[in-house]
Amino acid sequence: MSSPIPYTTDIERIYQDEADVNAELADTFRQIIETTYRDLGHGFRGVHAKSHALLQARVRVLEGLPPHYAQGVFTEPKSFDALVRISTGAGDILPDSVSLIRGFAIKLVGVEGQRLAGSEGDSTQDFLFANGVAFPTPGPKKLLANLKLLAKTTDKVEGLKKAVSAVFRTAEKGVEALGGESALLEQLGGHRHTHPLGESFFTQAPIRYGDYIAKLGVVPLSENFKALEGQEIDIAGRDDALREEIASLLAAQGGEWEICVQLARDLTANPIEDAAVAWPEEDNPYVAVAVISIAPQPSWTWDRARVLDDQTAFNPWHGIEAHRPLGAVMRARKVAYAASSELRGRLNGCPFHEPSNAQLPDAE
Repeated sequence: MSSPIPYTTDIERIYQDEADVNAELADTFRQIIETTYRDLGHGFRGVHAKSHALLQARVRVLEGLPPHYAQGVFTEPKSFDALVRISTGAGDILPDSVSLIRGFAIKLVGVEGQRLAGSEGDSTQDFLFANGVAFPTPGPKKLLANLKLLAKTTDKVEGLKKAVSAVFRTAEKGVEALGGESALLEQLGGHRHTHPLGESFFTQAPIRYGDYIAKLGVVPLSENFKALEGQEIDIAGRDDALREEIASLLAAQGGEWEICVQLARDLTANPIEDAAVAWPEEDNPYVAVAVISIAPQPSWTWDRARVLDDQTAFNPWHGIEAHRPLGAVMRARKVAYAASSELRGRLNGCPFHEPSNAQLPDAE
């Protein structure tokens, strides 16, 4: 493989109208949150409102990593306590028959290093993943258009959403049969009803990786998680089927994922500003750098939801400079996520704070 590209402060390109687009994006998040608040009396996330698993975890950095991969929080073979949240992409609380993209967020606790602006005084590092190697849109403009479409469907007839989701799932299966994958179809409700614990998740947009640039992935490692890859769940009559399926496994078994890294080696094939481009893996594979371990535990309870859904924010800008988010999509998230958290905290009367430990309640 060619050498990885060094990170430099001029690696990004700021667009002329970026501030206006990002402000409109934040306003669209506001509209979604205010709509669900009017309906449900609670401030949910503008996207990924519904959680399916809220977990305590342990992250162990592997020993003997090559220098290019021993970067940032992965520099030394040490372990971190962590929190994990698995979710789906809508901004309202929908039955699982409306099948959307899934999210995987992890927060490491006890992280040292120079902090990103806005997270000074904290000791956490967040990484956000979704189950697709590339982001659904190249940048914030198209993301804004898609989010406006989702905002218009927030609070709309649930039966219609189920029907539309079924149509998109059928279309997505046709695309997959031809060897492809449609990020837009999945975003709009075409994701198959597969088991979340068998999914692989990716940061999709790049981040700084110490001296380099990378995308990260989370891949099933334990055999019980691997066995669930592609396995479809019977959703019929079960609004919270994903929670139930995850809970039935993790209550007794636990499991593990690998955190993997793909370094940028060619800025044409590995662009920074176009998040919709999947970086080719044939000659630049994802390399394992750490293991996420989940002990047997209650995977979702109302008490855990009060902590991780209502009092804790996951944001790629919560962290250290060595893992600075890169590219227009990540810069847009900085604006939108901060505004979203502020509004939710105000509506719920509970300002957000970064946790000092990864302890979650075990009983409802």
